[in-house]
Amino acid sequence: MDQKKNEPGFATLCIHGKKHLDKHEGDQPIRAVSTPIFQSSTFAFENAEHGAAVFRGEDPSYVYTRLGNPTQTALETEMAYLEKGEAALALASGMAAATTAVLTCCRAGDHIVAGDTLYGGTHQLFTQTLPRFGITVTEVPAQDPANFAAAIQDNTKLIYLETPANPTLVLTDIAAVAEIAHARGIPVLVDNTFCTPYLQNPLELGADIVMHSATKYIGGHGDTVAGILVGRQDWIMTARMETLRDVGGCISPFNAWLLLRGLKTLPVRMDRHMANATEVAQFLAYHPKVDQVIFPGLKTHPQYALARRQQRGPGGMISFLVKGGREAGRVVMDNVKLCTLAVSLGDVDTLIEHPATMTHSTYSEDELRQVGIDPGMVRLSVGLENVEDIVGDLRQALALV
Repeated sequence: MDQKKNEPGFATLCIHGKKHLDKHEGDQPIRAVSTPIFQSSTFAFENAEHGAAVFRGEDPSYVYTRLGNPTQTALETEMAYLEKGEAALALASGMAAATTAVLTCCRAGDHIVAGDTLYGGTHQLFTQTLPRFGITVTEVPAQDPANFAAAIQDNTKLIYLETPANPTLVLTDIAAVAEIAHARGIPVLVDNTFCTPYLQNPLELGADIVMHSATKYIGGHGDTVAGILVGRQDWIMTARMETLRDVGGCISPFNAWLLLRGLKTLPVRMDRHMANATEVAQFLAYHPKVDQVIFPGLKTHPQYALARRQQRGPGGMISFLVKGGREAGRVVMDNVKLCTLAVSLGDVDTLIEHPATMTHSTYSEDELRQVGIDPGMVRLSVGLENVEDIVGDLRQALALV
């Protein structure tokens, strides 16, 4: 990992946050080693004038957990620091984060340009829900930045990227798209769920907003649902005090605490996810019953050079095509014994799923074909088990094809 002089390493920051810089909160030292869970819905005022000052925006005191909570603030401070942004906003889910971001940037009559390979829920938001708000979305092939330039309209208010994309692992050149967007005064949002700030910092590449489904690698244990937005201080304030205030989607203090706990082991987990995924991808690449393996860490990935330049590692996600198409893929999924047949990703467990009929079932057959989701594609979120056990499980399942 890159490390600036006199700045603690990433793992140290994940464990200690900014405590190495901020020894005190106000005049009082906080001596709890683990951040407390402030399980309170509301907060008291000192007197009537104090309450009035808070509501006038003259005092930053906590009011109501929908808008902020000390446990939530600890998480937001940590995520902003790790993503090298000014501020962050924690939300109830990844979709709450996506919706909050879009509604903060856009209003009725506005337009978004997005990559065409997206998480199925995001695609559904863009094609079914946003049109009801008068917001239109054009999805374009994300490999070529020129496609984004060609799709920009006079009313375009946001460029939305997911890189690496789910489940095709297509990459988008963030810096190139940001240059195109900024020339037209348009902000760029990057969904950084697959990489986490450990492997990719979109803000340093020119993006304006970073989004995470923190349910995944940030939490890391399959026990919480949450989302994160990171960006400029003024933009985050608008997202919090206008969009979140009116739409809801707030994170619970307990879920914020679970994410803080997850962050402490993020670099250790990501290193193991990547090491295991690399071995699994190499195994699958040479298996006679596998047609194709899609993994940014393999030189056969068409954007391998971009992955090396833009990311600090390939991540822990693999997609592969089993010879025999959809039915052959189902044989594998129905016969794994260690891998868990479930959606989501980034857990300590290895998860396997069928995008065409599960996470991306909202896509039509034509849309699936257009964005490169083969009916036989299997998506694998490689976990932290002993890699020989993961490989052994896939080997025995493939033998039944």
